[in-house]
This record gives sequence, structure tokens and C-alpha cells, in this order.
Amino acid sequence: MNEILTFDHVSYIYHTKRDEIEALNDLSFSVREGEFVAVIGPSGCGKSTLLSLAAGLLTPSAGSVNCSGSVGYMLQRDELFPWLTIEKNIYLPLTIKHIKTKEIYERARARAVKYGLGEFLASYPFQLSGGMRQRAALIRTLASDPDVLLLDEPFSALDYQTRLNVTEDVAAILRKEKKTALLITHDISETISLADRVLVLTARPARVAHAHELMFDGVVNPLKRREMSAFSGWFEILWKELNA
Repeated sequence: MNEILTFDHVSYIYHTKRDEIEALNDLSFSVREGEFVAVIGPSGCGKSTLLSLAAGLLTPSAGSVNCSGSVGYMLQRDELFPWLTIEKNIYLPLTIKHIKTKEIYERARARAVKYGLGEFLASYPFQLSGGMRQRAALIRTLASDPDVLLLDEPFSALDYQTRLNVTEDVAAILRKEKKTALLITHDISETISLADRVLVLTARPARVAHAHELMFDGVVNPLKRREMSAFSGWFEILWKELNA
């Protein structure tokens, strides 16, 4: 598989009136097409900065970030506009980009129907559960057909039961759509259940301390992975590395 997103010796420094804060230092990794990569690290280590750099919202202080495809960004909360119907929320990226091609709108609508939102298209966000709103947020992110999805702890605002269900939904949708994904999270179990590969960052300034291919004999369903014997082994490894 070809590399679609690459961080090459990236450093990033925040400048304040009083001092400088180095968030990332000489950080290098790549993400291959169709791969699901999760990034974990200590709180405040620079994970969100990493995602902002990948999205092009920030420019590296040193090194380079290269992405050979388009990018979609899914936030911690669904951020659906309460005054718009679910259908209009899903079309929002197309409206912002002034895309008026009928086929693209039809494809976005068909995707919403395919993934269980058909009967809710005329509803407003307050009429949907948290899990359904997050699913709508994902369909909205996919509307402009990005090559790479950047996932900023997209399940953290959900209760545990809903989180498990939505994690399974999101994983299934991304696998079916054959999308590349880069997830940042603080949840080790979530990382193991979702990712093909996991990167463990050091404390700030962040660098890649460890990288692992998660081998589950081809199983990609998050709930089934949690039931496998390998799950606890990976949890112990990542816990120790994260708390070293």
C-alpha cells in the first residue's frame, strides 16, 4: 500500500508572550492507504497538535507534513447545527465548498440511507440519540469523499454503552468505504479494538516511542476483538508503554 500521509521529522513550537512551548519534537511516521492508525500518548503530549498539522490547520516549525489526498476532520462532539435537518447537516461540507453537482448530493444521501439514517433525514439533531448524531457527523464528514479521515477522540462524549455501539458502527462504515483513518485517543481499549497499527507517543515534546501492528488474525470487528485472548495482552503492553 502507498503512503498517503507522512510526518517527516516534524517539530512544532507554540509561542506565547512569556515563553515557547515545544509540543512535538522530531516526530516521524506515515499512514498507508486504507490503513486505520491510532495514536495514544500521555495527556497534554501534543496529540491534538498532531491532528491539526495533518489537517493543514497548523504549519510545522520544522520538518514537513505531506498528504497526497483530501482530508476530512471529525471532532470530539458531533457539532451538528441544531437549526438544520440531518439531511442539510450532512450536505454542509458540500455547501461550504460550493459543490453543486447533483450526483454528489445523491451519493451523500444514499450513504446516509445505507447506514441507517434514511428515516431521520428530515429530523433535527435534538430528536436523535447521541449515537445517531455521531453517525450523522461521520456521514457528513464523508460527504465530500475525503481520502483521509482525522478522528479527534470522536467517541469521548458518549456514555460507555453508546460508545461501544458507535465504535462498531464507525469501524464498519470506514472499512466498507475503504477509508484511511488517523485516530487520536486516550482510550487503550478503543485503540486495540479499532486500529491496524498503533503509535505510542512520549510526553511533551512528543515523539514516537513505539509502533505496533495489531495482529488479530484478520478480525476487524471491535466487539469481537475485545473477546479475543490477544486483546488483554495488547492492553498490558500499551498500558506499560504509556505509563513508562
